[in-house]
Amino acid sequence: MTLVADDAAVVESTGEAPIQSYLVTFNIRRFDPEVDAEPRWVDYDVELYPTDRVLDALHKIKWEVDGSLTFRRSCAHGICGSDAMRINGRNRLACKTLIKDLDISKPIYVEAIKGLPLEKDLIVDMEPFFASYREVQPFLIANSKPEPGKERIQSITERAIFDDTTKCILCAACTSSCPVFWTDGQYFGPAAIVNAHRFIFDSRDDAGDVRLDILNDKEGVWRCRTTFNCTEACPRGIEVTKAIAEVKQAILRH
Repeated sequence: MTLVADDAAVVESTGEAPIQSYLVTFNIRRFDPEVDAEPRWVDYDVELYPTDRVLDALHKIKWEVDGSLTFRRSCAHGICGSDAMRINGRNRLACKTLIKDLDISKPIYVEAIKGLPLEKDLIVDMEPFFASYREVQPFLIANSKPEPGKERIQSITERAIFDDTTKCILCAACTSSCPVFWTDGQYFGPAAIVNAHRFIFDSRDDAGDVRLDILNDKEGVWRCRTTFNCTEACPRGIEVTKAIAEVKQAILRH
């Protein structure tokens, strides 16, 4: 790589060469409903550093090459879950996927997550996903009120039972990685079950039986085939398959 004047100054002042940049090819599955009958693959060459993320590449393409490229993003720190997409065939968050962790000797393939209606480019309609989420009543339901000025007391042990499933950011990476969800539009999906788990096992909640009845359905937990795709896809490291198994066990005990 040829050093520019500023890079040469860095070498002279610090004795260290600048971080090398690379030309990386991105193959993005584009779809504009106003123009395209079917999605199409479009390739872009982008100059990036190893510490850049896929989201940085998408920004660079949109801001410098093709402003029509459409995708969701918000916090860019792996918290909002907005930028879930398929990168080289795996569901990931674009803001957490570093270029140095990908094989840049080959094109990087980026497309929308599967199983949800495609709206445009990398954006899908999330309403079916959130409809399932709402159906499991993902909020605390208590039959009694705490004492005035007091909190609902819970021990560390009680909290630990469901602590893992509190980490869900509703990115849909797990649900849209599930083969059952791809082929069955009625299946609740892993994310909805994870959020039901979070309250079913919460000692302060009194509606666990209601949620178990909701999930004890032909489109509920029994549709899970335990492929572990959901666990592998979760950017928060939630043991999704384990949570689904625990809900199954709770139904059987119930």
